[in-house]
Amino acid sequence: MNRREFISTGAAAVAVTARALDARAYDSIAGANDRVGLGVIGCGRRATDVCGGFVQDPRVQIRALADVYDKQVAVFQGRFKGDVAQAEVSVEYGKMLDRRDVDAVLIATPDHLHVTIAKDTLGADKHTYLEKPTLHRWYERPALVKAAQASKGILQCGMQQRSGAHYMRAKQEVFDTGALGGVVLVRAVWSNFPWQRRAIPDEPKPAGLRWDLFLGPAPKVPYETARYSSWRSYHDYGNGLLADILTHWADVAQWMLDDSAPASAAALGGDYELRGDLTNPDTVSAVIRYKSWNLNFESTVLSVRDPKPSVFFEGTKGTLDLTRKGYTLTPNDGAPTEVVANQSLERAHTGNFIDAIVKGDKLNAPLETGIAASVPVMMALDSYWSQRICTGLG
Repeated sequence: MNRREFISTGAAAVAVTARALDARAYDSIAGANDRVGLGVIGCGRRATDVCGGFVQDPRVQIRALADVYDKQVAVFQGRFKGDVAQAEVSVEYGKMLDRRDVDAVLIATPDHLHVTIAKDTLGADKHTYLEKPTLHRWYERPALVKAAQASKGILQCGMQQRSGAHYMRAKQEVFDTGALGGVVLVRAVWSNFPWQRRAIPDEPKPAGLRWDLFLGPAPKVPYETARYSSWRSYHDYGNGLLADILTHWADVAQWMLDDSAPASAAALGGDYELRGDLTNPDTVSAVIRYKSWNLNFESTVLSVRDPKPSVFFEGTKGTLDLTRKGYTLTPNDGAPTEVVANQSLERAHTGNFIDAIVKGDKLNAPLETGIAASVPVMMALDSYWSQRICTGLG
């Protein structure tokens, strides 16, 4: 079986599983009007963003929190106050998985812990909202698929554009109608991430931080402040811009163009301004080739002018500039059409997750979506680290 057949067959198998899990989701909640008890694993910046959507849903109650650092939990509690006042706090997440009143779990940890924890939450039959990227390493995929297939819980991947009303509208009104003609180039850009640009002096490990739990399956190394507070800069814990950003924009492009089978990838970059013991590049460019179009990706954590992160589609009949704030359709002949969006993507995506649990609705970003978005990322990573063009995954 070649790479294309493997990806297609694997996605189909996961799709069947996802539909079965959707059907089982309703049965795990006592009644359609019951509140969904939520556990949060990892209480940092991303969990704060996602829980901003969950706490707006009256069907959700946060009942448990787990994090390896007590100070981070305290900051999270201060942000949500009454919404988490009754939530039980623990350092290790296993305790919440034993609770019958925790129906669902948000995993918002560093990337290298995603699959390890998701296997446990699914093994406990908890509905799981797994932040992107779905995979940290390609070899983790079979274990995650197996865990999802065996679980009574559903799995939503954190690709929140999939629940965006204006993204759905663009798919239906622009791409499904062929309004752009043949799309041959897609340019995806997003830069300027200040939380990855700080100078981080090394300090002693805080007493309330469990460094061993943070490391998890990663290589065992002594504590360094930068490795914890800027973990995205280290390949052991995250894949940098190619995972943080390309995952989102490649997913949008593949969705819109009905093509999730990249043929090759080439990526270049480096640490052009950031210094220190960092392993992921501060700036990267990648070209992903599909059957009839190229995805050109550009990103830097540095403070370059980037007023509008977007996915820009260039077709033979026009262009579409698609952002989280809306889109502009510009035909070759005719006036541009602008659609403005004010929807909270976090609220929409967490709402879809709860709808799937309580009402049995279809998930907008099931496991096969997360895996498909991981393929171009893993190919670009392989190219970057090997310094060659990647034509497939092992």
